[in-house]
Amino acid sequence: MVARAALARNIVGILGNVISFGLFLSPAPTFIGIIEKKAVEEFKPDPYLATVLNCAFWVFYGMPFVHPHSILVLTINSVGLVFELVYLAIFYTFATKKGRKKVVLGLLVETIFFAAIVLITMLALHGTKKRSLIVGILSDVFNVMMYISPLTIMAKVIKTKSVKYMPFWLSFANFCNGLCWAIYALIHPFDLYVLISNGLGAISGLVQLMLYAFYRNCQPDTNDNDDDDTSKKPTDIQLPTANGAPRA
Repeated sequence: MVARAALARNIVGILGNVISFGLFLSPAPTFIGIIEKKAVEEFKPDPYLATVLNCAFWVFYGMPFVHPHSILVLTINSVGLVFELVYLAIFYTFATKKGRKKVVLGLLVETIFFAAIVLITMLALHGTKKRSLIVGILSDVFNVMMYISPLTIMAKVIKTKSVKYMPFWLSFANFCNGLCWAIYALIHPFDLYVLISNGLGAISGLVQLMLYAFYRNCQPDTNDNDDDDTSKKPTDIQLPTANGAPRA
């Protein structure tokens, strides 16, 4: 019975890795465009800085000395961390002086904060239960904070009655990713912290799909000039928060 549960968990986790990998890869066209134009234009590094810290915490959470039996959480977030650092490197290369300063300062602050948490966890907390509790809560907090972007785009869809800035396949992938990792968390050994993030992620993705179904054939509201700004791109507003275990 235990062997079957372990096999099922691994299969679901591998599927989650595949979906999350696709979500981490989804901003690539944006950065290819930046390289081609040799300019970041109106794009901001904030979502990528946030995802770097988020991935770093989930990598730490997945370590055997923090939360055992979480190798699939560790693998996808390690991949995600590399992706986000590459994106930031590209952004830094083509950003203005102000943009470069923001990237460097952001990474510096995150590194100091992350290092402090690692030191406190390893030196002051003994045993995987205590370490899982603290790191898991912090990981969930940072992950939930990243839901601000989907909430913003959902509000925009309702206000404008247009799904222009909420691509169906990205919403669908986010839902599948959250659902997949939530199922992973429910299979023995149960993982509360992965479940919290992905349960919320699956619900968020489901709401996005429901909004898409409701508004996809509606006539957009063009009375609001701020919301009818064609210079904005979908990637300016909604970025995937795929984090392996937590929601993508």
